Amino acid sequence: MNEQPLRLGTRRSKLAMAQSGQVADAVSRVTGRPVELVEITTYGDTSREHLAQIGGTGVFVTALRDALLRGEIDFAVHSLKDLPTTQPDDLALAAVPVREDPRDVIVARDGLAFADLPDGARVGTGSPRRMAQLNAYARGHGMTIETVAIRGNVDTRIGYVRSGELDAVVLAAAGISRLGRSEEVTDFLSVDMVLPAPGQGALAIECAAHNADLVAALGELDDPFTRAAVTAERSLLAALEAGCSAPVGALADLLADGQIVKEMRLRAVVGTTDGSTLVQLSTTGPVPETHDQAMALGRELAAEMLAKGAAGLMGERAL
Repeated sequence: MNEQPLRLGTRRSKLAMAQSGQVADAVSRVTGRPVELVEITTYGDTSREHLAQIGGTGVFVTALRDALLRGEIDFAVHSLKDLPTTQPDDLALAAVPVREDPRDVIVARDGLAFADLPDGARVGTGSPRRMAQLNAYARGHGMTIETVAIRGNVDTRIGYVRSGELDAVVLAAAGISRLGRSEEVTDFLSVDMVLPAPGQGALAIECAAHNADLVAALGELDDPFTRAAVTAERSLLAALEAGCSAPVGALADLLADGQIVKEMRLRAVVGTTDGSTLVQLSTTGPVPETHDQAMALGRELAAEMLAKGAAGLMGERAL
């Protein structure tokens, strides 16, 4: 019996530590080994630039991956939406556990729901994807809102509302829930209104590909339905050639007939940040049984979106 602790690399943010702690407990249960957290600072944590400027993709991931490849940690936990869409050969995506609620939420002053925000309400988010969809929704429903670019951790963001600087901020339901702060949410945004980021609410557990025993042990935590869904979403993102700072929303969900899961539906949206133009499409097919089938589902929908003019809407990225 190997009593040597497994070293789990994590970002230092409260949210990263909370989600890594939950994974550590689960890994201890399946391996019978203690797990210790190793805190690693990433470029995305130290840079004060807006994520859209620093390129979004990989800024929270690279330092953890480097530590894995150097053997300083045994495995790492990432928010799946932070992972670049191409997987390095020397690292294995050993498990994608059951996904948390993928929706976005708002925390607004006076307990307001989104639809009840006053005219001209200032809504904070660092995400072009959220801006595009909220602005489009507001336009379509006779509301005027002003989206304000912000970044920072959950405390910082909610602080803007508490201080009266902003009327509302948009956050991911999963993060708020993992921090145990769901009671602060004033409205859950339906996915019909705002599609989440590809992979939102899901975690990725990664280790060195050559460590077959660890890959197998971590694999116990994998949820095949979640993995198929996020694979389809990320394949769409890759086919649109968009980084995680581009205004792309996507969600794959399972359509069940009673207890029997029959099909997977993939919905996606690309838009200009002012919400004036959105390309929104969906496709439904059999639940993918292989990685390649899940990839194909995403690629096919991306091709349809590009044919409808999606490429021109993503040209606004700051490079």
